[in-house]
Amino acid sequence: MKFTKHISILFLILATSIASAQVKFEAKVSKKKLGVNERLRIDFEMNQDGDNFVPPSFKGFTVVGGPNTSVSNSWANGKRSYAKTYSYFLAPKKRGKFTIKQATIEIGGETYKTFPITINVTAAVDRPNGPPDASDVASENIHLVAEVSKTNPYLNEALTVVYKLYVSAETGVSNWREKDNPRYNDFWSQNIEIRGHNIQKGKYKGEDYRYVVLRKTVLYPQKTGKLKLEPLVLDITVEVPSGRADIFGRQLMTKVPKTVTAGSRTIHVKALPEEGKPSDFKGAVGDFSFRVNTTKSQLNATESLQAKIQVAGKGNLKLFELPKLTVPSSLEVYEPEHKENVRTNLAGMQGTISDTYTIVPQYRGKYPVPTISFSYFDIKTESYKRISSDEIIINVLEGPTAANDEPSSGTKQIVRPNTNAFAFIKTSSNWSNITSQPFFKSTKFWSLLLFPFLAIPLAIIIRKKLDERNADVQGNRLRKADRLAKKYLSAAKKALGKKEAFYIALEKALHNYLKAKLNIETSDFNKEKIEKLLTERNVESNVILEFISILENCELARYTPITQVTMQNDYEKSATTISLIDKQLR
Repeated sequence: MKFTKHISILFLILATSIASAQVKFEAKVSKKKLGVNERLRIDFEMNQDGDNFVPPSFKGFTVVGGPNTSVSNSWANGKRSYAKTYSYFLAPKKRGKFTIKQATIEIGGETYKTFPITINVTAAVDRPNGPPDASDVASENIHLVAEVSKTNPYLNEALTVVYKLYVSAETGVSNWREKDNPRYNDFWSQNIEIRGHNIQKGKYKGEDYRYVVLRKTVLYPQKTGKLKLEPLVLDITVEVPSGRADIFGRQLMTKVPKTVTAGSRTIHVKALPEEGKPSDFKGAVGDFSFRVNTTKSQLNATESLQAKIQVAGKGNLKLFELPKLTVPSSLEVYEPEHKENVRTNLAGMQGTISDTYTIVPQYRGKYPVPTISFSYFDIKTESYKRISSDEIIINVLEGPTAANDEPSSGTKQIVRPNTNAFAFIKTSSNWSNITSQPFFKSTKFWSLLLFPFLAIPLAIIIRKKLDERNADVQGNRLRKADRLAKKYLSAAKKALGKKEAFYIALEKALHNYLKAKLNIETSDFNKEKIEKLLTERNVESNVILEFISILENCELARYTPITQVTMQNDYEKSATTISLIDKQLR
């Protein structure tokens, strides 16, 4: 009896030791029933360290946090206690019953699996059950806001969008990355450079927050009606209180990845009034001054002077055409040189634009430069204004007199016949004898006789080259694309002065050039891919940026006014850039 008792005790000790050495790997959830607006935490716990942990797919949920790993290793009464946990934070996508399938891990060469868990997702609840998790805290304490200066501007009136990231006092942000940038369709846009992200204090919905300005953008609407501003989307790592403290009593923080968006905004763009619109109105909106001046008022024929038409002030300076200079036909006028000295800040565009014409008089006399008028829409008074220049007299002191400048009389002009009218008729001859040479056995005879025999090897070589060229399918395709690029570039040159036809032809030329050189189709075109491919082919970054800027000009030109000078500059820039890429491609 005593022996049996000892055997029982021995088996009990052995079973206890085996149980203590048994591997445990299980999944635990914070709740099995939750609203669609709640968050779920799932922990995968093990009592021994393992390798190759594979989580389930979490079908029906979005992973908003994790995996977070925690390890506990302690000794108590001479016994070691070990625990390792992988934690995920999940947001349900919709209502219904979902099964979180098995997770797997390798421990000691064996593969262990958790049991599936069924989660019931109900309708949204007013007050989510349980304490908020780290993701919920981050959502309540991080806000991305797009502050729009005007929501109902006029067409071509400046407005600004300032993106601010608000962070509560007890929350931190370690880094952020722009996930999706707004493209501002139907707007002319320019980003304002921000030097450093200074932390400032402000209010958000009446509460104290810290904020940083991430981006400033100036917009000029190019269409009327309801226009949407695409949202800015950021990926942020948020540091929120974990509810635990270290041995010194300091709050421990938990890092949670978070995606925040400023949301889309709608801008109601008003059309400019038709009442009182001047006939010479070219789309200028703002507050401007206008002047026309010349470098000289007196000069001699064949000398040159410059006439400058200049608009200065604040408004959409880059988005309208200047008035044209008209002068008498006796003055030779060259294409103007267009200059822009414009800076853009949160107040919009400010500065000057000008066209400078070179004028060369051909004849002596006094020539008036007629009055030139400039019209614009004044935002402050919401009315049209017109500014006219003074008439300028150009006095040409010395030079020939133009025929049409001579005073005409009622008498007929006397015609004086030329006595040498028939001087071209020869009245004497100078004949010379021509000695004919026989054709037979002459140099020409032998040349014509031997030429077919000499041409046979040449014809064979040419035919062989043609066959090789025809067999080169890829090369023929590239050569065809080259010819198309030249054709469209030629078409663009012919269309100078016709904005839409010019930029369509120029864009086709650029696309066909890329087809020829990079072997990509039109459907694959995007700026990122073009930049990547050209960089891989050792093209310099400044040349790549120049090429992409030309493509952007082609897109912008569809809904903005463009001058003849701008088109000429874009054409020359395209030819130069294509030449540089040809030289640098490897």
